[in-house]
Amino acid sequence: MFLEALGSALLGFALAWVFAHRLADRLPVRGIVLTAGTLGGVFGALVTHGALGPGHFLATLVGAVAVAAVLLSLLVRPSSRRLRRSAGLGRGVNGAARPYHL
Repeated sequence: MFLEALGSALLGFALAWVFAHRLADRLPVRGIVLTAGTLGGVFGALVTHGALGPGHFLATLVGAVAVAAVLLSLLVRPSSRRLRRSAGLGRGVNGAARPYHL
């Protein structure tokens, strides 16, 4: 179990490091990303080991990486290009109120 925990922490850290370098502009502070990836990997190993039992070393590591990736994906913010305001009813081009017509 110790090797599973250590391996999953290292894999979670490595995945977080890749995320931090590839998506630096869309993620929070690097320390939060690295910590979240590491803890996500350990938690994923704990859950996978609890579900599968001992003797499934590779499957436990795969589960750890999957949970770490899901946790890291929750930290990703939308890119600035995709941030658009939807045109709501009753609003003009500049956000000014306009009369509502049917």
